[in-house]
Amino acid sequence: MDETQIHARIEQLVAQEHELWDRESQGGGSEEDRARLDSIGATLDQCWDLLRQRRALREAGRDPDAAQARDQAFGSYPE
Repeated sequence: MDETQIHARIEQLVAQEHELWDRESQGGGSEEDRARLDSIGATLDQCWDLLRQRRALREAGRDPDAAQARDQAFGSYPE
């Protein structure tokens, strides 16, 4: 996934997050909405981390495509 795709994904997730927060602020949020908000937050963290990895690799003269998303549950590097 390149930077353009990552940014597009971030924009989609942020739009979903805002919609869910609006629903929650109006008292209409469900448990599923709250779980989705948690999932969106974790995925956003992954996306931002991936962008940082790509930038660091590029600045180090390495291939940014070598960046890999980390595991959401543990924040660890993939094997």
